[in-house]
Amino acid sequence: MPGDVRSAFIGRTVVGAALEAHGLAPYVWPATHAVDELVAVTARMSPGKELYVSLRQRDDAVRLLVWDQHPHHTEPDLAALCETRRRRALWLLAAVVDDWGGEWGSGEAKSPQRGTKSWVQLPR
Repeated sequence: MPGDVRSAFIGRTVVGAALEAHGLAPYVWPATHAVDELVAVTARMSPGKELYVSLRQRDDAVRLLVWDQHPHHTEPDLAALCETRRRRALWLLAAVVDDWGGEWGSGEAKSPQRGTKSWVQLPR
């Protein structure tokens, strides 16, 4: 989807519809909040660049992944500052995921992709 904060609404709508269609209605509230936050923040980290969103049910959990094209910083101080900035921006996501007993995080995308992958896992 486009790297624009308005894409958060699209992600929220699509994730909610997909969960409903697959009988996973109890996950609609936390997953739509999670995708909304992840897309909004990642769009600000790499504006104008495409974002990738994935939603899966696996191992008795719903897993959401958002990949953005914000490059990994090679200089340690800049990398730490960037990670701190991203984590602070995702405080609401952290609260929702914690309330559901889930996990979340972000890290450098593996080759051949470049950028950052942020993920959320919500247990059943």
